This record gives sequence, C-alpha cells and structure tokens, in this order.
Amino acid sequence: MASSVRRAVGFAVVGTFVLAVPFIAASSVSFSASWFNSTVPAIDPAGMTAIVISIPFLFGTVVSLVTSNGPLFDLFAFPADYEEGRLYGLANFCLAAGGLAAFSLQIDLSLTIFIASVLLVVYGNLGEKLARRRTDDPLVAVATFLGVSWCSAIVGQWLTISMLDTPLDPPKLLFLAITGGLFAALLRSVLPDRDDPIIILSVTFALWILNGIVPGVTTSYVVTALAVTVAFGYLSYALETASITGMLSGVVIAFVTIVLGGYQWFAVLIAFFGGGGLVTKFRYETKRDRGLAQDNEGARGGGNVIANSLVALLAVLGSSAAELIGLSPSVFVLAFAGAVATAMSDTLSSEIGGLYGPPRLITTLKPVAPGTDGGVTLQGAFAGIVGAGIIALLTIGLFDSVTIVGGLIVIAAGTIGMLVDSLLGATIEGAALGNMGVNFLATLSGGLSAFGLTLLGGVVVL
Repeated sequence: MASSVRRAVGFAVVGTFVLAVPFIAASSVSFSASWFNSTVPAIDPAGMTAIVISIPFLFGTVVSLVTSNGPLFDLFAFPADYEEGRLYGLANFCLAAGGLAAFSLQIDLSLTIFIASVLLVVYGNLGEKLARRRTDDPLVAVATFLGVSWCSAIVGQWLTISMLDTPLDPPKLLFLAITGGLFAALLRSVLPDRDDPIIILSVTFALWILNGIVPGVTTSYVVTALAVTVAFGYLSYALETASITGMLSGVVIAFVTIVLGGYQWFAVLIAFFGGGGLVTKFRYETKRDRGLAQDNEGARGGGNVIANSLVALLAVLGSSAAELIGLSPSVFVLAFAGAVATAMSDTLSSEIGGLYGPPRLITTLKPVAPGTDGGVTLQGAFAGIVGAGIIALLTIGLFDSVTIVGGLIVIAAGTIGMLVDSLLGATIEGAALGNMGVNFLATLSGGLSAFGLTLLGGVVVL
C-alpha cells in the first residue's frame, strides 16, 4: 500500500473518532447539569462538556508533537513532517478537530455540521488517493473525492442526529453534504495535503452560515440542482473553457445559487459563465499572437471564477437572509445582476477590445501597447455595454420584481464596474493588486452601484 494511501487510512480512522463527540455530549450534558449544579453552581455545564470533549483531541496533539520516529510516525508523516521531525500535520488536525468540537458546543454550532465536515474531508481524501493509484485522470480523482465525501457527510449527519435525537431534515442534510463536499474538493485542489485543518475549518464555518438560511426545498429539488450544475460544469471542462478548479468553483457557486435563489438566478449566472468562456475562445490564436490570450488555452481557473462570482454569491446569500436582516430581497436581485453585469462587461471588453487597437490608457487617453493594464478601445467599451445589456434583459425577463428602470440600473452598474476595472488596472494593478483582486473589486463596485442606485431611485423600498 502506498504511503499516501496508508496515511489517508490513518487520518480516516482518527477522523472517525469525532462520532464519539455527540455521544459524549449527550451523556455529559445531563451528568454535568445535575452534578455541577448541586456541587459547584458557578461552573457552566456546557463549558465543562466542551472541556471533556476536547481532552482526547488535546491528547492526540501532544502525542503527535512528541513522536519523531517509529511506526506511528511513518504512518501519519507528510513529506514536510520528515524534514521537521514532528507530526505537525496530525497535531494540527487534532487541534482543529478538538477546537471545533468545543466551539460548536459553546456557540451552538451544529455538531452535525462539524462531524460532517471532518468525515467528508478525511474519507474524501482516502477515496481520492485510492483513485489516483488506478488512474492519472484528475477528473476521476475529483469525482471519487466528491462521491465518497458526500456519502460520508450524509452518514455522519444521520448518525449524529440519531444519537442526539434531533429532528431529521433530509433536504437540508443532503444540501449541506453536497455543498461541503464541493467546497472541500475545491480547496483540496489548490492546497497541500497537510492543510486539511484549514479545509475542515473553512467547510465547517461555510456550512454553519448556510445552515441558518437554507429555504424549504425538497430532496428532489436538491438532486436536480446538483445534476444541472454538474452537467454544466463538466461541459465547461470538456470544452476547455474551465480548468478542474474553475469547474469546481463554478459548480459550487451555481449549486448554492439554485438552492438558495432559484433557477432564475442560475440562468443569469450561467449567461456569464457560458458567454465569458466562449468569448475567451473567440479568435484565440489572434489574441495569443498579440500576447493577450488567457493562460491554459483560455480555460478559466478557480481564482478567476471566484473573483468574478463571489460578489454575486454574496448577493444570493443576502437575498436568502433578507428577512432576517430586514431588507427587501429585490435589492439583492439587482445587486446580484449588477455584479454579474460587471463580470460580463469586463470579460467582453477585454476579449473583444483586445482584437482592435491601438488601445488607449483610460487615465491619460495616450496610446499604449496591446495588453497594457488599463488600456481601453471603443470597440471593447461598446462590447462591454452590450454585455451588461444582455444581463439586464435576462434579469428583466426572469424576475417579476425587476422593471425597465431596474434593467437600466443593471446596465449602469455593469458599465461603472467595467470602468472601475480599467481604472484599477491603470493605477494599482501589478503594484498593489493582482488581476483577481482587481476583478473582485470591480464586481464589488458593480454590485454596490446597483444597490445604491436602486435605493436612490426608489426602485425598491426597504
């Protein structure tokens, strides 16, 4: 058995011990409440339970730090651990698991989410390592990680719910398992093996946020949403418009968008994903000859997808939580459309405008070399406005709450975002920010512009 597979088996075994947490919690809370209230009333029973739960993980951390050789070291050591002479990977894993277990009790962070996050990561890793022994195809490895992680998260949640005797909500259980697996696979594709604690922490807190705003949906709706987004994701990968990480980023964002928002939101988002990907391929050879082409034959990476879609996703989350924060969901619809319109405008203006020239620097209007950050052309600006118009028309057609005025706001927001992107490119890109940072700030400006114009114009009443 390869060392990477043995190590994955070892971490899966250690990770499985988190299933003891709900059992200890259920037993310890009742014992602590009765014993401490009668003997030491100042001690919080829940706090004492958190301490009791943390002890095994702290013990594992100590053992990891004092182990420098032997069978245990060889089983759990990552390559970097051999250089450092300590099981820092295992120590960090135990410390993160123990801290999350205690934290979940103290702030009412659902134990089912914590346990699902740990199990989907450790068993997903094991499935991926086994798959990589049989094939070099990265898509097969990712698919195996997802399948195993989803099953592990579902089983972990079900066992925890059974032990704690809490109500079972199958659609929410399935949604959290799928989202957690997708997010973990995305992080796994860009982080080293020893960063599993970071993945577990990230997945846990992401699912914790989603757990509080998941709408009432059916199991069939969640399954259909997964099938639709995976199909589009695979198509983008097969057409080479997205890399593995780009595909995963798009799938997790689209899946959450459908479940929390609906298919109207997804249609607007997929217009950018599909249109942006295809226009990137448009006359790719010409753009490559001019030094303007995207890397990886035009396949969008995860960073690019996230930078252009994160603000839109935040708008989806805001809409789902609108009642909790006392705002109208329609405000977030237009903010979402403004962010997507910016991403579409920027993509079309760059990919089409780059075919013409010479471009002029937006701050001075002096001619610059093709590919210069902040360089613009009239053709590119026109293409960008058309891109914003496409998103505006889709938004008007798909959302009853969006009027013609709302559509004009979306066009204005997309144009503003496109200009902000060019201004940032001409001033601080390269020196203070990378391309991904500029894209994120541009879409943020587009989303905020739509939000502000909506309120100023009285289009939506809070």
